Amino acid sequence: EITPKMRRMRYEYDHWDNAIHGFREFESEKWNDKNSAIFQKVHKHAFINDSNYMNSVHVLDLAENGYIKAHLDSVRFCGRTIAGLSLLTDSIMRLISEKDQMTVDILLNRRSLYIMRDFVRYNFTHEILPNEKSVFKEQKIPKGRRISLICRSKPNEVSDTS
Repeated sequence: EITPKMRRMRYEYDHWDNAIHGFREFESEKWNDKNSAIFQKVHKHAFINDSNYMNSVHVLDLAENGYIKAHLDSVRFCGRTIAGLSLLTDSIMRLISEKDQMTVDILLNRRSLYIMRDFVRYNFTHEILPNEKSVFKEQKIPKGRRISLICRSKPNEVSDTS
């Protein structure tokens, strides 16, 4: 369902906020029944007791040489929860505390689901490391082409980030 749309798009190397390098992206609210069922499961696990999620899914295709720089998603576009399905390849997500620069590297296995909520969502930048820095526990993790399907809660939610 994603492939036909992506085939018509070129990888971009400039992003409006300079956060992403080597990417293609689109958003969609309409999915076939099989994929809709998957997103319902994501919503069930990621948005516990909260139906305030966006109906659109952000599809981000990162080239093998692509990466995502450290950033916090703007509160204008996203609420307290971000959930992403990481597809096609293993990759390393790095979280860095805005307060004290504490760094946590997370191995995102192919087909894994990650959820960032509340404190982590608002207080840690996140990034997907480029291949030359893609190491986890002293082991090189080669990153190929990566597609992530990102679900977000609606912006302007009231949340306690302490």
